[in-house]
Amino acid sequence: MEYNTDTLVIGSGPGGYVAAIRAVQLGQQVTIVESNAIGGVCLNVGCIPSKALIHAGHVYQESKHSHYLGITNQQTTLDFQTLQKWKDETVVQKLTSGIRGLLLKNKVQIVKGYARFLSPNQVEIKGKGEKTIQFKQAIIATGSRPIEIPGFAFGDRILDSTGALSLKEVPKKLVIIGGGVIGTELGSAYADLGADVTILEGSEQLLPSYEKDLVAVVEASFAKKGIKIVTGAMAKSVKSHDTGVEVTVRADQNETILTADYVLVTVGRKPNTEDLGLAQAKIETGTNGWIRVNQKYQTSQAHIYAIGDVIEGPALAHKASYDAKIAAEVISGKNVAKDYRAIPAICFTDPEIATVGKTLAEAKTQGLAADTASFPFQANGRALSLNTYEGFVRLVFEKDSEVVIGGQIVGPGASDLIAEITLAIEAGLTLEDIALTIHGHPTLSEVIMDTTELALGLPIHL
Repeated sequence: MEYNTDTLVIGSGPGGYVAAIRAVQLGQQVTIVESNAIGGVCLNVGCIPSKALIHAGHVYQESKHSHYLGITNQQTTLDFQTLQKWKDETVVQKLTSGIRGLLLKNKVQIVKGYARFLSPNQVEIKGKGEKTIQFKQAIIATGSRPIEIPGFAFGDRILDSTGALSLKEVPKKLVIIGGGVIGTELGSAYADLGADVTILEGSEQLLPSYEKDLVAVVEASFAKKGIKIVTGAMAKSVKSHDTGVEVTVRADQNETILTADYVLVTVGRKPNTEDLGLAQAKIETGTNGWIRVNQKYQTSQAHIYAIGDVIEGPALAHKASYDAKIAAEVISGKNVAKDYRAIPAICFTDPEIATVGKTLAEAKTQGLAADTASFPFQANGRALSLNTYEGFVRLVFEKDSEVVIGGQIVGPGASDLIAEITLAIEAGLTLEDIALTIHGHPTLSEVIMDTTELALGLPIHL
């Protein structure tokens, strides 16, 4: 069976489904191919379900430890299977069925199966019955998957992030290899749910992609939760048996064996590109299997585009959605190109970390005359009333123009607060622009206003 379509989208994650809908809105006839579940990794086994577990952990801890409010609970219990059912059926299924509905409402043709290029203008689809699709242009949005390290083949007791989100019970002990965003988020969630968590990180710092003073606030919180962090560590081998695992770890020139119910491996992700038949389509790839694209997301075949985790750059769902909109607009004849000046990066630890734009070190490396100002959450009324006041907001700005070029937040609501700084950078706002903006009171957002006033030498609340 053969189909013809204007625009073929391969993958239905936050990149693929957004590209499909935007392309239809701009006049394209669109077919989307998905090998697994609509919504991709993010909606089904990544961003969304992990945040559901994180939220559940916070609620569980609040129920157990609210005596400071004069609220006590005689017996807090956790039914983990009910929690998992809520996560899967209420959160994930509701969201993914909504995305499917949006695709159908926009008259996107949905095809189930695995797509593989036969030529620069044709793919074959393997699934229930084989078919081919002839296309005028295509968007590759197949995402990424966890990296498996030697000696730690994923299985019953050796988990990737998908397996960690699908456990039937809260582990008594959990060892996590990799102290990046995924490892720390899931480690924090399971510690809140009652697990004894140890995180092994190969570098000398937890969350090595973030600045040390941001991470220090998270590390202090982790210490209170009882999370053990071992930096400069290398997992050498693992023995798996019916009831648990034994992980041999080398750190500080010594080897130790850690026992746990499970070991979770979160050392990064790699793009899903090797089985796409890219050679038949004459599409060039670079390091790590990434597809090479230009500023308009065009591959070496100008009518074939690639977005999201299959191209170089941060593996972030919101970055993939941004890529998707630009690619769909380019296909529709608009004169646009990618601009990664203001992509927020968020880690949903406790407290949260969020950053956007340049750090002070990056600004100086690029020859910019820049400075910073930081304001603590402990001086904010809303943070105090929430009893979550660890951390601070920091703004990076050009000294002469006072234009905001970066921001870092660690503390309550960081994932939402970063949007104001992102908009400021995107719009080229100055410190005074933010300082003169009336912020609601009492809100956490006032910390951003207070930071600008401090930078201007006119602090009210510090």
